[in-house]
Amino acid sequence: MRLIRYILSGLLLAAGLGLGPAWAEHGPVTHDSQSVTYKPDVTFTLRTAIADGKLVFIGDRGDILDQVNPDLKVPEGAVVQINLINSDGATHDIAVPDFKAQSDQISGKGAATAIVFRATKNGTFEYLCTLPGHKAAGMVGNIIVGEPSDEIQVKAPQIAHDPSQVGTPVGKRGPKDITVDLLTTEIEGRLGDNSTYRFWTFNNKVPGPFVRVRVGDTVTFNITNAPDSTHIHSIDLHAVTGPGGGAAVTQVPPGQTKSFSFKANHVGLFVYHCATPMVAQHITNGMYGMILVEPEGGLPAVDKEFYVMQGELYTAQPYGASGLQEFSLEKLLAENPEHVMFNGSMDALTKVYSMESNVGDNVRIFFGVGGPNLISSFHVIGEVFDKVYDQASLTSKPLTDVQTTMVPPGGATMVEFVTDYPGRYLLVDHALSRVEKGVAGFLTVKGKADHTIFHSDEAIDPNSGH
Repeated sequence: MRLIRYILSGLLLAAGLGLGPAWAEHGPVTHDSQSVTYKPDVTFTLRTAIADGKLVFIGDRGDILDQVNPDLKVPEGAVVQINLINSDGATHDIAVPDFKAQSDQISGKGAATAIVFRATKNGTFEYLCTLPGHKAAGMVGNIIVGEPSDEIQVKAPQIAHDPSQVGTPVGKRGPKDITVDLLTTEIEGRLGDNSTYRFWTFNNKVPGPFVRVRVGDTVTFNITNAPDSTHIHSIDLHAVTGPGGGAAVTQVPPGQTKSFSFKANHVGLFVYHCATPMVAQHITNGMYGMILVEPEGGLPAVDKEFYVMQGELYTAQPYGASGLQEFSLEKLLAENPEHVMFNGSMDALTKVYSMESNVGDNVRIFFGVGGPNLISSFHVIGEVFDKVYDQASLTSKPLTDVQTTMVPPGGATMVEFVTDYPGRYLLVDHALSRVEKGVAGFLTVKGKADHTIFHSDEAIDPNSGH
């Protein structure tokens, strides 16, 4: 619970609601009328401590873990969040005077606060505790603004799945035979700019391909396990009626292929995943995806369709660490992921791929949770779902005017909404602490603003463009 307060504070501040002393003049996280974001570019967590008889700040996670008064390196123009946890029970705060960022004071052991600001100029600047005597006692460090020269940009395969790749709608065709070929692989792929992970995938992407068929189709799956794999892999499709959803006949050793066919008897949006023991490890490593079984006549046409899946990574290294991140069985069994993400990587839907629509478009999102453990409270900040097909039941009447919809691990939903107003809308799991672990996406809406829908005379941030 000690982190809840500063996480919520940062999110509220970034949503433009303000937090008094934590607000920084240089750092509004509201950009221009067509671009709004709520997630800082860089987040650091510090804790207060006494070391060698001095009051100090100590890095609490990531690359600065256990460092005393660590250098905080950020790019120019970045939105920076610094979280502070009180570990000694004395009264403290944190400030960056050059960017007019000042937190409130905290005194209880385990209490926390935060500041958010924009690093608008290059150079080296102090962060410090402003309580009398605390800076002199050792509570001071440096923020270095400018592209750090010692950061290594990883060069690894891009495993994140493009959300626009949703297959071809079935339209009004009749039932037919469909063949799907899947290759299971184990590859070190890009997790973030400075980190990698050894993913297990279907067709080298996380999630795997979006499979689109029609009710009544006969679907054949051919599962080939790459020769250089070190594990057996398989597939269980929740759309399948049959032993293990197909997993009972597709436990495929490296270098081999196994096949099965099934009749698509149930309309809906269904998750598929590897079902080789231990199943949770195969899923968390990236082996999940979705299959859409459209009704006779197909789904109604919309302007934009997107494929988004939420997953978790349980790594031995803390969130934000550089280099190869290694799997942690202990954290998996404790259901305590270091990373929560959309479409495979930490920035798949904020940097790697762009989700865009125009004013007036009807947008459909196929959303699923690979998991393996967390329930998602799917929400788009600044939008209301016009229709939600709860539990991805496409034959039931949809819910209407829904703010947030819950999706269990191994479950899915289909949401539709008209994008009425231009701007950048944030996709989140509304268990908002998870935003701090990476789960976020942008939907950018372009077009002319209708001031009868939304209007403000507030000043536009001149440094917008994030």
